[in-house]
Amino acid sequence: MTFKEKVYNVVKQIKKGKVLTYKQVAEKIGHPKSYRAVGNVLSKNTDKNIPCHRVIRSDNKIGGYNKGTLAKQKLLQKEGFNLICPKTS
Repeated sequence: MTFKEKVYNVVKQIKKGKVLTYKQVAEKIGHPKSYRAVGNVLSKNTDKNIPCHRVIRSDNKIGGYNKGTLAKQKLLQKEGFNLICPKTS
C-alpha cells in the first residue's frame, strides 16, 4: 500500500463532526514526522469520498484545503465542528 493510500484510508474513517490533525494522520500510518507530506497528499485530493476537510493543524487552526479555507470552515461547521479561524484579508 502506498503512502497516499494509507493517508486516504485513515482520513476515510474520520466521522462527521470529528477531526484529526495532520500529525495524528501521520502517526496512524506509521510515519509520525511526515505530517507535511500528509498535507501535500490531501491538497491534491479530488475524491469526494475522502473527507480531507476533517484534517486540521496541530495548533487547532484550520489549515489548507484545495477548495479554500472558507469552504473547509463551512463544511466543518455544517458537520457540527466549530473551529475558531482568524480572519483573512
